[in-house]
Amino acid sequence: MEKTYNFDTVSQYNAFNNHETQHPLVSILDFSKAKERTGSRMTFGLYCIFLKEVHCGDLKYGCNHYDYEKGTLVFISPGQVIDVENKVDYYQPMGHGLVFHPDLVKGTSLGKNLGEYSFFNYNTNEALHLSDKERKIVFDCFSQIENEIRQMVDKHSKKLIASNIELFLNYCERFYDRQFITRENVNKGILERFEELLNSYFISEKPYHIGLPSVAYFADELHLSANYFGDLIKKETGKSAQEYIQNKIIDIAKNKIFDNNKTINEIAFELGFKYPQHFSRLFKNRVGFTPNKYRNLN
Repeated sequence: MEKTYNFDTVSQYNAFNNHETQHPLVSILDFSKAKERTGSRMTFGLYCIFLKEVHCGDLKYGCNHYDYEKGTLVFISPGQVIDVENKVDYYQPMGHGLVFHPDLVKGTSLGKNLGEYSFFNYNTNEALHLSDKERKIVFDCFSQIENEIRQMVDKHSKKLIASNIELFLNYCERFYDRQFITRENVNKGILERFEELLNSYFISEKPYHIGLPSVAYFADELHLSANYFGDLIKKETGKSAQEYIQNKIIDIAKNKIFDNNKTINEIAFELGFKYPQHFSRLFKNRVGFTPNKYRNLN
């Protein structure tokens, strides 16, 4: 039977990986020091960034699998659950990691901005694949954080550790931007599929049964996390996924408004609005006229 491990403190995770705890709220790990292990389920109350050096277990997230290869960064936020599955009974973990407790960054610049790093909510199949140059930068960041952890704790420790983690995460944002560019052909295929899904949604009965389509709905249809999907659309189009959907709604609404046999309320319901006044408000905000005035002007 699969064993479940719960890691709510840094010391618990350090002990699991055969590491001494030098700071109660943050740790840099070398997984080669850990004992051989078998497949398991892990839940985290910590922020974790894992740099996998070699293939060392398939990680299952939801219904998807991801085979780790050399130089892959995976981000996990508190509350997430991962399943580590293996094709052999036991395996030796390899790679490095940074783990830190949410309390470490409270009251710091990183604490205020942590929610902006959307990659903590990406699926594991949307992991960051590093070049050799990027991998070196990651190790340099880990080394700087570890050096600060080893210092005697003083009034500057928390700020310096948090600022070094923030620098590392800012580099990760840069690396993800690069990955979006290098995967441009794949991304364009996703954008085309998104457009197809949008069009088919509004010629179906889904607006009546489901209502207005959400970003999460299309992300799920495309087998992506909502955060990754939203970031991809923003980088490809310059618009948020929500703006993209609303633009499509307005474009379809304009065509429907020319049909004088339909009332504005009927059009609103056809588009998936629960309340017609919400449709009128969105239309006026985007077009500058109410639906009725737009119909009269045209």
